[in-house]
Amino acid sequence: MSLYDDAVLVLKGYEDQEELRQTYLDHLAAHPDGMWKACHAGHITASALVIDPSRDRVLLTLHRKLQMWLQMGGHCEPEDTALEAAALREATEESGIVGLTLLPGGPVRLDRHPIPAPCHWHFDVQYAVMAPPGAVQEISDESLDLRWFAYDEVADVADESVVRLLEATRARL
Repeated sequence: MSLYDDAVLVLKGYEDQEELRQTYLDHLAAHPDGMWKACHAGHITASALVIDPSRDRVLLTLHRKLQMWLQMGGHCEPEDTALEAAALREATEESGIVGLTLLPGGPVRLDRHPIPAPCHWHFDVQYAVMAPPGAVQEISDESLDLRWFAYDEVADVADESVVRLLEATRARL
């Protein structure tokens, strides 16, 4: 199964955010290349919120280009076999943590946001992952910093999209 086909199946099975979910499906139907960064109308991305084993903190990255505290995530790559695999790969690469595991139940939420030209939109499919006990993070080239934040600190450092992802993740937990 191709990554495109997996994305369509994942989105069809996602039961929340009906209008936004349909926007994602319509985008993919109109753009067979909608999984890839080269699609200038917008493209699917995959991200994951990293939760510590005690379930009271999340790891955020200070994104080098955007200079914002965000969850780990980014573009799908040709070697990705599934959206969840892309999210797990991105979370592992950007956190440096080995042994992350996906929270069961598929995506936690969707977030569509504008990006600078030449592309126009990121259609982000957001997951959550658990860090193993004793996890040690390592800053990647894409980050200025990595830091654990208590749940009640996230709204003070991150934008509303991260806060909504945290709320949806806590509800899933």
